[in-house]
Amino acid sequence: MNDTQHPQLEQALRDLPLIAILRGITPDEVVPVAEALIGAGFRMIEVPLNSPSPWDSIERLRRHCPEQVLVGAGTVLDAEQVSRLARLQAQLLITPNTDPAIVGAGINAGLAPMIGCMTPTEALAAAKAGASALKLFPAARLGTGYLRDIRSILPPGLPVIAVGGINRDNMADWHAAGITGFGFGSNLYSPGRPACEVGRIAAELVSEWQRLETGTTP
Repeated sequence: MNDTQHPQLEQALRDLPLIAILRGITPDEVVPVAEALIGAGFRMIEVPLNSPSPWDSIERLRRHCPEQVLVGAGTVLDAEQVSRLARLQAQLLITPNTDPAIVGAGINAGLAPMIGCMTPTEALAAAKAGASALKLFPAARLGTGYLRDIRSILPPGLPVIAVGGINRDNMADWHAAGITGFGFGSNLYSPGRPACEVGRIAAELVSEWQRLETGTTP
């Protein structure tokens, strides 16, 4: 792995490179759901900014989560959102698109930019701007063959996270293709899903990742 420019992210990617994407979560739900995720082993939690009262949820997560759990925002689209995220002392800045200005703003604010990309042009622009990791989106529609193709032109060791249509059933194919980790959205959390159910699904995803890493049979 290359230098991600953010030691906390680098450690989280080594420990368990799975991101919980809590799109649609409310502030009242976020702490119980986070507890369930942390109990299952998750180290990275994202609240997309098109969720209800997302800044309140992120602030509650920062107050509640232990230091080794990275918290941040998804669907970050402008510099003001970057600044607000930094003021909350969050760590993760996750975008759906490639905007070098956002990457630079995130780095200057001490955040770990995980930048959404699809094409080689976007991926290389994000890498050149200093992205800590790339978010390959929408991953399932692109397929594992696309990951193998695009890996050949990326800087060696640059982390690539697959997001979009990823679930327990297709993790093995992506792992075999060389993916660094995964972001899980609606298959893990959807609005109103009880924290206990989120925790059960999270534990299954963690177990599958650990199985793939150790090479054990199902």
